[in-house]
Amino acid sequence: MSSTLRPRWRDVTFLILGYVALDWASFIHPLHGLNITPWNPAPALGLIFLLRFGNWIILPMALAIVIAETWVRGLPVSLAGTVMLAALLTFGYWAIARALSRFLVGGSLFSDRPGLLAWAGVIATGTLINSAIFVAALSVTGFVPSAAVGHAVLQYWIGDGVGALVAMPILWMLIDEQRRSRLRHVVFRIEFIWHLGLASAALWIAFGLGADSRFQYFYALLLPIAWAASRQGLPGAVIAAAIIQMGIIFAVLLQKVAMVTVLEIQILAAVISLFGFFIGVVVDEKARVSDELRQTLRLAAAGEMAGALAHELNQPLTALSAYGMACEDMLDRGESGPQLRDAVHKMVQESLRAAEVLRRLRDFFRTGTTRLEPVALNDLVTSSATSFSNRAHRESVNLTIGTIPACQLLCDRLQLEVVLRNLITNAFDAVRSRAAEDRSIRVNAQVEGLSRVCITIEDSGSGLDANSASRLFAGFQSSKSSGLGLGLIISRAIIEAHGGNLWADVSDHGIFKINLPVEGAIEDAT
Repeated sequence: MSSTLRPRWRDVTFLILGYVALDWASFIHPLHGLNITPWNPAPALGLIFLLRFGNWIILPMALAIVIAETWVRGLPVSLAGTVMLAALLTFGYWAIARALSRFLVGGSLFSDRPGLLAWAGVIATGTLINSAIFVAALSVTGFVPSAAVGHAVLQYWIGDGVGALVAMPILWMLIDEQRRSRLRHVVFRIEFIWHLGLASAALWIAFGLGADSRFQYFYALLLPIAWAASRQGLPGAVIAAAIIQMGIIFAVLLQKVAMVTVLEIQILAAVISLFGFFIGVVVDEKARVSDELRQTLRLAAAGEMAGALAHELNQPLTALSAYGMACEDMLDRGESGPQLRDAVHKMVQESLRAAEVLRRLRDFFRTGTTRLEPVALNDLVTSSATSFSNRAHRESVNLTIGTIPACQLLCDRLQLEVVLRNLITNAFDAVRSRAAEDRSIRVNAQVEGLSRVCITIEDSGSGLDANSASRLFAGFQSSKSSGLGLGLIISRAIIEAHGGNLWADVSDHGIFKINLPVEGAIEDAT
């Protein structure tokens, strides 16, 4: 074993007393007067200590087995024979623990479905080999008739295997403080009473109604384990499995069930427990994936916010730089009149605009909130489009504003201006490759139905095919070498927050449309 953790005296004492106590509690239906029972949870405790402390715990483990075999089971062999058998069992459990240690991830017996299957496979294989060696040793000494060897191996294997499969997970959680807190979280809840009630009802159905018909209703025990696992994950599953196992043992003792039937019941109990563990692991995996997804989405939102801020602050910062250089030029010329004051005033306005963009977008990404106010559609479209007049003149683009219905929107004006400026900026980029006489951008709007309006931004660019349109609103998809691919995602999120839709038409030229609800009646177009 690779563990370097050294046990304290109280750890050793707990192992010995706990092993003997579990052995005493499970000593039912001994085969041929020997220490072979159909349920043996004590080795589960020994395996846990071997996993935690490694080779340091081998001698205390052997001592616990000697005491249990001598005092609890009264094995009719000499002390030397008992010590030899205890050494065989200890070595077998040590080998199982060593195999299990290869699959431990993050201190858990199993944290996913492959881990669960590996754990169950090691337990089943290891306890089978250990049982065969132990019974073979008893057979050599004459304590097990040769005709009964096969049955003895089967019973010992079921006892050790089922004991480890059912008891090991809950004992593993009980010994560790962090995992113990997860168990407390399950137990100290009102819902746990319902778990107990459902488990009691299932046990009554299985051993009460089904007792006279060879326990044909045993499948009812699936319900409490499945429910607990689906509600509380693996902690709920291991608690439910332990409750069901204790209920089975109590019912077996109360009804004096025959040995053969007990073996069959224990096999079914192991299958039911593994079924519950599987559901619990799946539920825990889903919860972990959900947490990781939320964290990923938070990081993605942070990235989008950073991209949005860079995207929207670029224009006012560029304007600030231009006005600043203009001020420097006027100062060099000795200008101190109205032109200089106007340039400084515009710098202040752009800085205030940048601060407002920052605050509004921060609020939008943090809480999704918008500051709604009545805004005339004509004013919104005109102010957004005319801000590009200088660029249109500089780049020889024919920018026109069509007919706009006389209506009002209940909206966050700044956010909708962000969307319109982003779409118009994209239109300018789309027509850049055209000849100067072919560069045109048109913004218009029209009524749709009784309470909605559609704003259209058209350009003379190359347009979009079906494949490009389908990927247009995917994150980090940009046709610009310096683009972040976030502008359209942000724009769509803002429009949808206003109860509208944003999409691009498949066409031989660029067409983007925004559909929004209007506030009040729609008047005639102007």
